[in-house]
Amino acid sequence: MPLTIDPMKKSDLPEIMKIERESFLSPWTVGMFKREISSDHSHCLCARIHSDGKEIVAGYIVFWLIIDEAHLHSLAVKKEFRGKGIAFRLMQSMKTIAGKNDVLFQTLEVRASNVEAIKLYRKCGFVVKGVRPLYYSDTHEDALIMWADINPVSE
Repeated sequence: MPLTIDPMKKSDLPEIMKIERESFLSPWTVGMFKREISSDHSHCLCARIHSDGKEIVAGYIVFWLIIDEAHLHSLAVKKEFRGKGIAFRLMQSMKTIAGKNDVLFQTLEVRASNVEAIKLYRKCGFVVKGVRPLYYSDTHEDALIMWADINPVSE
């Protein structure tokens, strides 16, 4: 299954919104994605599957680069393509872009109950460094704060 990762375009938003609605209890709006696409510090990428002459948006990632930190804001993969390494590839793209911009750390918040996402983030080198109590306004669930080094120092 040929996969490419490249910048998100406004024309991707109808497919992005389908993924967003099937993935999140409180999905982002089209306006939120448009603001991210046009923001200087935001990076919005799409994973595209190429099959039978068609291109399908299979997932996306939105992250910010601020000073020495990459902050993941949103990551989702279309249900039918989950478990195929697409989210991992998107996370690796974030790390690569961050590294090329002299960023040292990556961070994110994740629902404490989101076991699959936590497993992915651990696979990408993230560790839990804190908790934001009642972070999610829709469910009052805690968020785990996870961090990872871009270029870990060997001891």
